[in-house]
Amino acid sequence: GNEAEVGQAIAESGVQRSDLFVTTKIWVENYSRNKLVPSLRDSLKKLRTDYVDLSLIHWPAPGNGVELSEYMEALAEAKAQGLTRQIGISNFNIELTRQAIAAVGHGEIATNQIELSPYLQGSKLTAFLKEQGIQVTSYMTLAYGKVLKDPVLARIADKHQATVAQVALAWALQLGYAVIPSSTKRENLASNLLARDLKLDAEDMALIAALERNGREVSPEGLAPIWD
Repeated sequence: GNEAEVGQAIAESGVQRSDLFVTTKIWVENYSRNKLVPSLRDSLKKLRTDYVDLSLIHWPAPGNGVELSEYMEALAEAKAQGLTRQIGISNFNIELTRQAIAAVGHGEIATNQIELSPYLQGSKLTAFLKEQGIQVTSYMTLAYGKVLKDPVLARIADKHQATVAQVALAWALQLGYAVIPSSTKRENLASNLLARDLKLDAEDMALIAALERNGREVSPEGLAPIWD
């Protein structure tokens, strides 16, 4: 829903396209073989670019009438046509990730973008993805801001003279995840970037590991899988 605005921002930024990594997603209504590639071409028009660096299946949407193999093969065709440099999935559990690998081949899936935070650590799924050589992309890493009030994270933040958000993001980065925090405030965006320079020690990581509570924030009916 924001591709046109992103395209405008890219065009007006003065930043070279080759210096950007642009990702978009395929929405559920466009999963069928005859719709997926045309929908991505439409996305490219809105983004004002000839290709995206990564295209993701937004949700597995089991039972929506399109087989997983069909939409994964269609996504692979989009890559073959040069519309996207890499392909991936989002919100897939272990079994559905296995099926996706079977559909397009081992090594073809760049990432699984999943909800992860100190309150939802997804150890089974992330371990499986690591085994398969699939990069983990973490979204909702601040759990809609809920982790910002956590006293354990606050103590770690005080220890490092950092913000709680920086601690949560640094935790995910140190686990090797790609992290995509969002904010409506410019100062928070700038602050979040500093998480790259924050190094948590083993004690910090152990304390954060103990915060797991299966605190999932997003699981829309009809779109989400049965979670691991």
